[in-house]
Amino acid sequence: MDLLPKSPKEFGSIDYWEKFFQQRGKKAFEWYGTYLELCGLLHKYIKPREKVLVIGCGNSELSEQLYDVGYQDIVNIDISEVVIKQMKERNASRRPQMSFLKMDMTQMEFPDASFQVVLDKGTLDAVLTDEEEKTLQQVDRMLAEVGRVLQVGGRYLCISLAQAHVLKKAVGHFSREGWMVRVHQVANSQDQLLEAEPRFSLPVFAFIMTKFRPVPGSALQIFELCAQEQGKPVRLESAERLAEAVRERQQYVWLCSQLYRKAGLGNVSLDLCSGDTGEPRYTLHVVDSPTVKPSRDSHFAIFIIPQGRETEWLFGMEEGRKQLAASAGFRRLITVALHRGQQYEGMDSIQAELSARVMELAPAGMPAQQQVPFLSVGGDIGVRTVQHQDCSPLSGDYVIEDVQGDDRHYFRRLIFLSNRNVVQSEARLLKDVSHRAQKKRRRDRKKQQPANTPEDLPAAPGQPTDKSYLCCEHHKAMVAGLALLRDPELLLETPLGLLVVGLGGGSLPLFVHDHFPKSCIDAVEIDPSMLQVATQWFGFSQSDRMKVHIADGLDYISSLAEEEARPHYDVIMFDVDSKDPTLGMSCPPPAFVAQPFLQKVKSILTPEGVFILNLVCRDLGLKDSVLAGLKAVFPLLYVRRIEGEVNEILFCQPHPERKLATPELLEMAQALEQTLRKPGKGWDDTYVLSDMLKTVKIV
Repeated sequence: MDLLPKSPKEFGSIDYWEKFFQQRGKKAFEWYGTYLELCGLLHKYIKPREKVLVIGCGNSELSEQLYDVGYQDIVNIDISEVVIKQMKERNASRRPQMSFLKMDMTQMEFPDASFQVVLDKGTLDAVLTDEEEKTLQQVDRMLAEVGRVLQVGGRYLCISLAQAHVLKKAVGHFSREGWMVRVHQVANSQDQLLEAEPRFSLPVFAFIMTKFRPVPGSALQIFELCAQEQGKPVRLESAERLAEAVRERQQYVWLCSQLYRKAGLGNVSLDLCSGDTGEPRYTLHVVDSPTVKPSRDSHFAIFIIPQGRETEWLFGMEEGRKQLAASAGFRRLITVALHRGQQYEGMDSIQAELSARVMELAPAGMPAQQQVPFLSVGGDIGVRTVQHQDCSPLSGDYVIEDVQGDDRHYFRRLIFLSNRNVVQSEARLLKDVSHRAQKKRRRDRKKQQPANTPEDLPAAPGQPTDKSYLCCEHHKAMVAGLALLRDPELLLETPLGLLVVGLGGGSLPLFVHDHFPKSCIDAVEIDPSMLQVATQWFGFSQSDRMKVHIADGLDYISSLAEEEARPHYDVIMFDVDSKDPTLGMSCPPPAFVAQPFLQKVKSILTPEGVFILNLVCRDLGLKDSVLAGLKAVFPLLYVRRIEGEVNEILFCQPHPERKLATPELLEMAQALEQTLRKPGKGWDDTYVLSDMLKTVKIV
């Protein structure tokens, strides 16, 4: 029997509903859920002794079941004479105090302020089928009548799919009337989407509109969202933000239903936010491995990424996560990154917090009551301490944080929050001022403070960094490029002029300064805040051999190229990021590789010098164009790809006749390293210069 209308407009037709209930007979029709699915929410917002009006009651059993558990002052109305007759007959003897009336909800016959609750299960959705003028006028009359028959303090409780036009109309109407607006997701509605044949393609929500006494001249509007049945409501600043939050919940539930039905949807990621603040708390990536053989224990697992390690290739890149999932041996692995600025008590508390939510992302076919393993590195959640947070007018919000590596060393990092998964600068902290000692000093200082003193204690920015250790692989490769200079074994005794564009934390120029005693370095940084960060937090300092120029690198090089007695550098290094996230190239900005500008770079480079560029470009077409432009200016071009990263280091020289075969290149790198490994001079034993150049290719 086909009971669906030919057009959604028929939902607003009296004739349609008369025919519907005649064909359906006495079998109850439950629009948007049964009493058992809705009772938690109904009991939260309706008190047993309150007088309740149910509009568009149909032949649902909801009113009957509410009556049977103690809600006995209920009046039901519907436009269909057929269904009202059915419901009267069905309840006459068993529920004598409950009444059923044939009535048009747009022209109700009740006196003003007759009810404390108006309950609507799908009726608004059925009437508001489109946004034509006639439909909107009918809905206006309906909502005006709801407001009229409710007492001050009363509630309109509307169960709805919260489609955009319905939410906009309901929220707009009642917020203009000065009512408090709350939208509450129905707890079990997500489970309905995971059924073999889901009833709806959207989750079910409840609108709770609370009538306030009008205050002349008041413009106060209250919008709240409650995403969990027993969760706290979150106050939102506008109707638009409320609509956006509902849309996010709908998209999340749709995503869960898609993940349940099929694997291999691609790179799926989502943020889970704090129910109290709305701030992101966890970032989840769903990784499917269809080649893993199904077994009872290989369906599903959760991997908690230790704090501070979310930037590593294995956790931060799609290919890395695929490798992690395959090696873990699960058909579906969810990686969980913990957000800075959030507090976590430990693995057990994270597991308790996430267990229910991550199960919504489980694949189909998982055995009932299956225990889902929570995995991590070393079984803990890592250590991350935010030492400083600030905002630069040029670079935006940034943080300085200390994190613990897997070798128990601590590392200091500069992170721009506009690209929070990329480490801008990093330095290893020396062990003689240990993290444990810092924490002890903080505890001691806290004991001496009054009870009302804020918990955030001043950080110790002067903690020494290990200047002999380069954290970033691309910095190691850039320094190895100095082996391309003539007579590398003599570089420590040879005056060496370097220009470094892009200071960051200063690790790269500082390493060159300390290991090449005859070097003179000009570092150019556009953002004065970064010089302050490098000096205060990363142990950077200027000297008679190292000067920092606060300037745009483009302008600085252009002005040098125009000078009659222009300087000539032996090495020019570009390690400068783009502030425009829409580009396919995040390092350097496109203007730095434009051919006219590259000609200026060439003009201030010695004939035997080397121009070293850190290139981060995901757009293959754009990368080919950049390489072609570089080769047009610098005929000798070597490329070194950084394993596990997008970075490529380009070594550019003006004269192709200086081309070196790989064995010669490695020999020169070994000679340079032997010179640098002097007794009493700090050197990282894991840093092998020749390894940095083994995979170099000539373009």
